[in-house]
Amino acid sequence: MKKIAPLPETTEEEPPFTPLTAQEAQRLREQNPPVSPWWVVAGQAVVGLVVALAAWALTGRQNVGWSAGYGALAVVIPAAIFARGLTGRFSSLNAGTAAVGFLVWEMVKIASSIALLAAAPRLVPELSWPALLVGLVLTVKVYWVALAFSPRPRKRQTLN
Repeated sequence: MKKIAPLPETTEEEPPFTPLTAQEAQRLREQNPPVSPWWVVAGQAVVGLVVALAAWALTGRQNVGWSAGYGALAVVIPAAIFARGLTGRFSSLNAGTAAVGFLVWEMVKIASSIALLAAAPRLVPELSWPALLVGLVLTVKVYWVALAFSPRPRKRQTLN
């Protein structure tokens, strides 16, 4: 039978938590505005179009461009559904409905992505799976790029 050593007792007092004032909270929101999900969807659509055109131009084959474009659509359409669900009026009633709404719309997004990918062989003539996957992966990566290029808050002009 092993003995477990007791946890060391801390002698340092932690500073008490102090809530923000209304002005401090407002200033914090202005300095760090949330990224709109529609900003991300727009970025994904642009990247998807660029990838599809680049695939077509690099290979000279129209079906490769359509395959890459369809891969991008398999990301953009579910992301748009997800963004619409998150920005609906019921999603911000309280923290509980926001959390449940997020999970439900995320499941809808995943299911619609899978359905679009399953339908790809029937919808895209002469489907190129590698091109479709390149379009899909590059479009998914826009989530990270959108955070870097998100709209910045406007600086307030003060009247002297």
